[in-house]
Amino acid sequence: MTRVDFYLLPDSQVEQQQLYACRLTQKAVKQGLRVYIHTNSNEQSKALDELLWSFSASSFVPHTLKAEDCAQHPVYIDHTGDPLDIHGVLINLSQQTPDCFTRFERLAELVTQDETNKQAGRERFKFYKSRGYPLNTHKL
Repeated sequence: MTRVDFYLLPDSQVEQQQLYACRLTQKAVKQGLRVYIHTNSNEQSKALDELLWSFSASSFVPHTLKAEDCAQHPVYIDHTGDPLDIHGVLINLSQQTPDCFTRFERLAELVTQDETNKQAGRERFKFYKSRGYPLNTHKL
């Protein structure tokens, strides 16, 4: 069963949410896990792609936006909801519950202090809880 972790971020900035997604991704890749980052849009996917190139001066997280290159990279970023053959970690940056979340060992929900984002996070929390998924909350 998928383990669901909610990360409650201390501010409302989308940039901070994306930066934390990069840190989580880096940690998961160092543990040998494959990661699918689910975004809201193609624009957000591209922004995250750029950030993964530059967020850390001392390391690089191999990743791709292209489905055809997914097998050669530990991280795949997309907004369509098709994680291909990745089953390790799903990082959800969208406001919706990804249809594919049950395919993963772990799901990370990153919730900012923006009121719309918080409310969507609460709805997703209720959804997972009502279905019996193990939930963990991390206040950062």
